Amino acid sequence: MNPEREIERVIENDNVGPVNAALVPRYAGPATFARLPRLDELTGAGAEAKADIVVVGVPFDTGVSYRPGARFGANHVRESSRLLRPFNPAQNVSPFAAAQVADAGDVAVNPFDIEAALGTVDEAATALMADGARLVTIGGDHTIALPLLRANARRHGPVALLHFDAHLDTWDTYFGAAYTHGTPFRRAFEEGLLDTDALCHVGTRGPLYGTADLADDARFGFGIVTSTDVFRLGVDAVVTLLRERVGDRPLYVSVDIDVLDPAHAPGTGTPEAGGMTSRELLEILRGLRGMNLIGADVVEVSPPYDHAELTGIAAAHVVYDLISVLALGAGAAPGGPAYGEAGTTYGN
Repeated sequence: MNPEREIERVIENDNVGPVNAALVPRYAGPATFARLPRLDELTGAGAEAKADIVVVGVPFDTGVSYRPGARFGANHVRESSRLLRPFNPAQNVSPFAAAQVADAGDVAVNPFDIEAALGTVDEAATALMADGARLVTIGGDHTIALPLLRANARRHGPVALLHFDAHLDTWDTYFGAAYTHGTPFRRAFEEGLLDTDALCHVGTRGPLYGTADLADDARFGFGIVTSTDVFRLGVDAVVTLLRERVGDRPLYVSVDIDVLDPAHAPGTGTPEAGGMTSRELLEILRGLRGMNLIGADVVEVSPPYDHAELTGIAAAHVVYDLISVLALGAGAAPGGPAYGEAGTTYGN
């Protein structure tokens, strides 16, 4: 291990962690997610450790139907993640000590050919998972969920899916195009990538084209927990429902940041009023602790429409809590936040 790197980075359980904030200011240092090591930094330095969890960006928004800009989302989320710290008290885990986490940079995709881009994402995801690593992908628009599901289903078989979004994303085509950010889960159903007994949308709301949208969606096997359901039932009841629906099946989680109300995430392509709060979303994701999570994506962050990093910060915390669930692994005991304990003080 390079002595300089040991001084600058937090090393726990032989895992190379973030840059040490006591030595390098948070606004300085590498522009990786949470200032984690680059994947090539681990292998290029001859370190024996391999990544257990890989964060990767996909700068692609050719599939959007309204506002563009999500191609810049991955780096925006990375910049917004600089204030994340090594210990997650809400899940009582130090995820970067429990697992080796690294940032693989971005997948270079064709911005002019959607099907070629999807093939590139599939190939890249398959290569990154070849040694058993699990991926948390930052988009990019929601079109990229399809190749990520292809790569995961090839390894695990048809997967359970929890889809956090204002929209169903099970439409058929836009202007005759089969591959867009509104169609990935219909294509995934048609390709046999999904376990149709364990599918659920969470946080949906807003107008539809007609009742046929809901009929098609039900035919594919999706349950629906609307944003109003989250408000009226409460987070705990929603978590119980989701855990019962998925069980111990291999689970993929796909988070469109527009699941949040525009007050919490203005920087997105298709905002809808009446969404979840960032607190509700994070608490539901924390409720997945101990489930058989195999991978996740966080998509549709569009920096040109963001303000004061509201959307980027929300997305960064979503990624952080998903990494924490992955680091804890299947079978971890649910819950156990450390916040609120008497005499505990938390600083900056």
